[in-house]
Amino acid sequence: MSGYDRVVQPAAGDEALENHLGGDEAKNYRQYEFDMVAPHVGRSLLEIGSGLGHFAEQFLPRLDRLVVSDFDPYCVEQLRKRFADRDDISVLQFGLPTQIPLDEPVDTVVMMNVLEHIEEDAEALRSLARVTAPGGRIVIWVPGYMQLYGDFDRKVGHVTRYTPATLRKTVTDAGLDVEVLKPINFLGGIAWWAAVRRGGVGYPDPRLVKIYDRTVVPVTRFIERFVTPPFGQTVFCVARVPR
Repeated sequence: MSGYDRVVQPAAGDEALENHLGGDEAKNYRQYEFDMVAPHVGRSLLEIGSGLGHFAEQFLPRLDRLVVSDFDPYCVEQLRKRFADRDDISVLQFGLPTQIPLDEPVDTVVMMNVLEHIEEDAEALRSLARVTAPGGRIVIWVPGYMQLYGDFDRKVGHVTRYTPATLRKTVTDAGLDVEVLKPINFLGGIAWWAAVRRGGVGYPDPRLVKIYDRTVVPVTRFIERFVTPPFGQTVFCVARVPR
């Protein structure tokens, strides 16, 4: 069985990418993602599930080396077109868990909304650890809390939503050390529960995403500067590969 057989996310396309919420309707949220991840990124980066490459591209000014990847042929084709003129950027196609075809290790791996699609999640992290330098980081961003699991999760192929406890177990089972682990975006969690779970919305409405992005995201970011929430729409983790 190949790595692709273990991934249950449906094929992606222009209208079906859910790596990063909302596209142009969610500029504040995309900045929120970047600002959370950026402090943990070193000089060489492998992104898992790069989609169309928008997120990884933001890190280029600080990187010596970038490797983008996806398991979906459409995304891989778009990534190759996007970075065709960049010799310092590699494009790989694979699904996790697998032996990743990387010649030199990286110091950072980033996976945004990917791990929840993979049934063998600890084994997937072990695959990543093998191509990450000792002491390097694996940054994990996953949807939080099964109480928020609904039709949207099923449609996009989520195996689970995590809590800090369940994600800690997966990370430690993979032989990694936990450096940062916390729920984030708690107001988004409430909004998600109201709209998707209680409201029965199968997929976020772009108009509501835009309103959410302009109002909820800035307030959430301000509050979370001072308080670690007890739950959230997302669980954020930075794992270390042992030296």
